Amino acid sequence: MNILVVGGGGREHAIVAAIERSRQDPSIYAVMSKKNPGIAALCEDYLLEKETNVEKVVEYAVSKNIELVVVGPEAPLSVGLADALEAEGISVASPKQKVAQLEFDKAWARNFMRNNNIAGCPVFDVFTDKAAMDAFIDELGNVAIKPAGLTGGKGVKVMGDQLPDVKAAKEYAASLLDMGSVVVEENLVGEEFTLQAFVDGKNLAFMPTVQDHKRAFENDLGPNTGGMGSYNAAGEILPFLTAEDVESSKQIMKDTIKALYKETGQEYKGTLYGQFMITKDGPKVIEFNARFGDPEAMNVLPLLESDYVDVLAAMASGTLDKIDVKFSNKATVCKYAVPAGYPDDPTKDREVTVGDIGDAILFYSSVYEKDGKVYTTGSRAVAVVGVADSIEEAEEIAQNALENLSGDLHYRSDIGKAFLIQRRIDHMNEIRGQ
Repeated sequence: MNILVVGGGGREHAIVAAIERSRQDPSIYAVMSKKNPGIAALCEDYLLEKETNVEKVVEYAVSKNIELVVVGPEAPLSVGLADALEAEGISVASPKQKVAQLEFDKAWARNFMRNNNIAGCPVFDVFTDKAAMDAFIDELGNVAIKPAGLTGGKGVKVMGDQLPDVKAAKEYAASLLDMGSVVVEENLVGEEFTLQAFVDGKNLAFMPTVQDHKRAFENDLGPNTGGMGSYNAAGEILPFLTAEDVESSKQIMKDTIKALYKETGQEYKGTLYGQFMITKDGPKVIEFNARFGDPEAMNVLPLLESDYVDVLAAMASGTLDKIDVKFSNKATVCKYAVPAGYPDDPTKDREVTVGDIGDAILFYSSVYEKDGKVYTTGSRAVAVVGVADSIEEAEEIAQNALENLSGDLHYRSDIGKAFLIQRRIDHMNEIRGQ
């Protein structure tokens, strides 16, 4: 089978690596804006092109007799790449534009949740008028401000964090009005986690829960990033969650898929990412993404015991209920090495060399290859993943690998450490009144 993966980051490297493990020995092709050496090494052929250039991507897919496509990033989904590929008779295990709105239009997504009585929706409203928006901010008192469109995970700001007070919240919200509508919602208090699922339009196959770390520096300090690393526990449930938390979150995602079809007349086929905040009132939806998280893909895909090509084909054909999707009962810790100064003033075009990383898995992200050498671009560069029976062992494997990368790099060494996880457990115990 000829399979095309669109995208050139760490998430896509993890997708390609999972496809490459298939017993079906597929031929893998890629479209990416820069040459990711990890992806290129596993491909029969690749095209260096903007992933949002729909015409070129479709043309390439047709020329290579591609039978199945996976779209990694959100931007190509937002311009209808899946629709264009399916119009050429090519199966796609990623959602079409109308249902991918769930990610790329936050205003639409919130209104969709409210209109369909989806549980876990925070108090919110959508604004284009500053006066009305200011009054709503005053009414809520403690808010999160979100641009309606795509921001690469960095546009959301919350009070008590990036926004010190109501005045700052109003100023930031006003600055976003030039770009379009602004979502203002209650600032949720709790612990964040990610639940992802394979979806075939009706059926969902869930993955282990993962916790991402957005802050750039140790102890959850500094500016937000695309994600500095993540971890999961052996089994399905993170240490600070309960089985009921996870079941409630699964139900929200099931209801969302059902309501999407009712609302749009289109089935959602692909990976669905739910970012949740577990609060004293149960799980609340921070946002949905219409694809894998990055770094969360790098936690769960190495644990997938089922043949990923079977899973992709089942998502595209609506037959996910016919296969048994299994993950190994292991813990993982993923840590990113990023350019020094990231995210505000990152160094660029600096060489990265990989030493002895032991048992860790390495995924190249925002790098490029030139004359056999790997260089940074200014965004997250290289991710390393430890897989073991416990979070503690997985963290040690990942940390050892980080310390054997050379370059003008920065990383967080605390991700997956016992003290940081205990802090989450204590925080949730306090919130639950235990």
